[in-house]
Order: sequence, then structure tokens, then C-alpha cells
Amino acid sequence: MKIPVIKKLVEIESNENLLKAEEALLNEESLEITVEGDDEGEQLTHIIAARWIQEKMKEDNMDFKAALREYTKKVRESIN
Repeated sequence: MKIPVIKKLVEIESNENLLKAEEALLNEESLEITVEGDDEGEQLTHIIAARWIQEKMKEDNMDFKAALREYTKKVRESIN
């Protein structure tokens, strides 16, 4: 998971485009947007994170850094 990649996606892509990209990856189709990542798994991680952060920013009126902290907290809790 690369924070700069997630930040870029949050800033330049709509949630709709990210959802389409997520579905394309899950269906093993080519992406219509550029998503950096070492492999499809990392690309999917970036897309999911960006979508979650965008939604959190909108729902809770948060800035990127606060929403990112919430996301990474959620990820850490799921690992433990």
C-alpha cells in the first residue's frame, strides 16, 4: 500500500471511476484509468483505499489526512 498513490487517486478520480476500476480488476479486464501498483492486488488495494477515504471525507467532512488515519486504523484492527 503506497500512500502517495492513494492520495493521487483520491484527488483526481471520481468514486464512480474508482468503482469501475475495482470491478474491472475483479473481472480481469483492463482498466480505463491509471492505477499504480506492483501487481493487480496492489492496484486493487489502492482503489479500495481511495474509495473508502473519499466516502469518509464526504460523510464525515474530514480532510485527507484524517480519513487516511481512520483507514489505516481500520486496516490495523483487521490484521490483529
